[in-house]
Amino acid sequence: MLTKTRKLKIIKAAGIHEKDTGSPEVQIAVLTKRIDELSKHLKEHKKDTHSRRGLLSMVADRQSHLRYLQKKNTRRYNTIVRKLELKK
Repeated sequence: MLTKTRKLKIIKAAGIHEKDTGSPEVQIAVLTKRIDELSKHLKEHKKDTHSRRGLLSMVADRQSHLRYLQKKNTRRYNTIVRKLELKK
């Protein structure tokens, strides 16, 4: 589970400015962390279909944010992909 303090650390690391919570970079970083945690959970609990559906929804949401960022600002897109070690 993503605690408040961990989420604040992620926001501070990925944010453009101090109070940035809505930029695509921050949203992608938070979703990536949640996806990592949920995929670890699903490795242990293979029959948890409700969580799997949520995971697929988060992955699709992250892809939408990545597509938007790539279309609007390629430099910022490349930076966040490198920082989070995501596949292109």
